Amino acid sequence: MAKREYSFYPGCSSQSGASSINYLRSTQTVCSELDIQLNEIPDWNCCAASIGYAGGGELPRISLSARNIALSQQAHGQQDIVATCAACWLATREAKERIEGHAKIRSGIDAALGEIGLKVESQMPKTRHFVEVLMEDVGLEEIGSKVKKPLAGLKIAGYVGCQTNRPFGIAGESFENPMYLDKMTAALGAEPVEKYEKKASCCGGALMFSEPEKSQALVKDIIEAAYDGGADMIVTPCPVCQMNVEVYQNHINKRFGTKFNIPVVYYTTLMSVAFGKSAKEAALDGQMIRAARLEEIAGK
Repeated sequence: MAKREYSFYPGCSSQSGASSINYLRSTQTVCSELDIQLNEIPDWNCCAASIGYAGGGELPRISLSARNIALSQQAHGQQDIVATCAACWLATREAKERIEGHAKIRSGIDAALGEIGLKVESQMPKTRHFVEVLMEDVGLEEIGSKVKKPLAGLKIAGYVGCQTNRPFGIAGESFENPMYLDKMTAALGAEPVEKYEKKASCCGGALMFSEPEKSQALVKDIIEAAYDGGADMIVTPCPVCQMNVEVYQNHINKRFGTKFNIPVVYYTTLMSVAFGKSAKEAALDGQMIRAARLEEIAGK
């Protein structure tokens, strides 16, 4: 039996062939090293994230996350629901709070789920980001004890983004200057960029598709601030942030005349390499911009 068990909501972007499958792979590697068992919610569905705000209304949007909560309770009881995706975490946590705090929403959810034979039990489990599990349940001391290949010589900009920081945030962290990625980076032997002024800024999210020039301007500032701090790479806990900041660097270079070419990796990728895992186990093959320095450390 694993040391720690959680009900796991992977989210759409972590499916095979999707944009953050490398996030899931590196998370699984980290879990095996830290003796964490993630029990996937059976038959889970999309949390509604962005598209849920496009005119469908609050009740249908919350119903999608409520169905996941009901399925989690049915399969895993009161195990905390853990998500790696910031949007999934937000949507599920919001659904829980709206259902618990508003009788009208509760009534609507009961009616909607009742049509498919499901019910959200009155005491719902906590919804947590995987970062919360690492910081609160595992802790930096245990993370540091697993380091076999310290990331010495690497300087890393911890780009938290906005969704893991607002409106809920990580308990005990500043909304303006959250430090958990910096602390984690240091525990792995790397040097965090101090005073990274864009660490909690928005990357534009889905605006990258509808109004790319606006989102690309935001990402340009995020990358420039990392370079200004001397960063070798950027690390993030959010799939949308990872995609927007890494994938569109060539577009930004053409639009603004910049020469960006900086890897953007997940914190779980950093952890996997520091824990002594191979480049494949760390899912470094999922990078659009090669994280050559990490590949070098992984190959030692």
